[in-house]
Amino acid sequence: MSDRADIAQAIIEVCRKVEQKGFVAATDGNISARLPNGNIIATPTSLNKGIVEIDDLVEVTIDGKQVSGKKKPSTEMLMHLFIYKHRTDVQSVVHCHPVHATGFAAARVSLKQNAFPEVIVQFGEIPLAEYATPSTHALGKSLEPFIKDHDAVLLANHGVVTYGNDPWDAYFKMEKVEQIAHMQFVATVLGGAKQLSADQVTELKELAKTVYKKE
Repeated sequence: MSDRADIAQAIIEVCRKVEQKGFVAATDGNISARLPNGNIIATPTSLNKGIVEIDDLVEVTIDGKQVSGKKKPSTEMLMHLFIYKHRTDVQSVVHCHPVHATGFAAARVSLKQNAFPEVIVQFGEIPLAEYATPSTHALGKSLEPFIKDHDAVLLANHGVVTYGNDPWDAYFKMEKVEQIAHMQFVATVLGGAKQLSADQVTELKELAKTVYKKE
């Protein structure tokens, strides 16, 4: 996805999905993508994701200087820019507050349990970043221990951030994180998920490398 119009359209479509799925409420959440010119296009501040349109999107440089758009960038843009600067392979970032995953984040419980094969294969694990004040440089900084090796991170008392090859890739990771959190919650109610053995985890990690080509 290299055309600006296609990238912008994908952001709008993902905005509709996160709103429909209940991953955001009111004006929560923000979605961004890297443009071919190196700048970042993103949803603006204070606008519900169910009604945001292409003309509402804003463009900023990698250092945060706004270059286009009538509205202001999200206050969480600092976190997005931190991710783009530290992961040159990342082309899109999605930040939401899905109920179950954010519940785990608020309880400060990571999704690192070796209970679901798809977590091990797709994510390795889903870590929990330490609490940092939203809309500050500290929020991005809280991702530093995990940003190199993880594409999904719980934000303590805040929500979830995922990133990937394009807006849809980042969105699908968000969708999967929420499903995993929901399943983990249900398993906890039923007495707790049974952990996979060390040998089973090793086998899945090898599968991730050989079949799914994940490093």
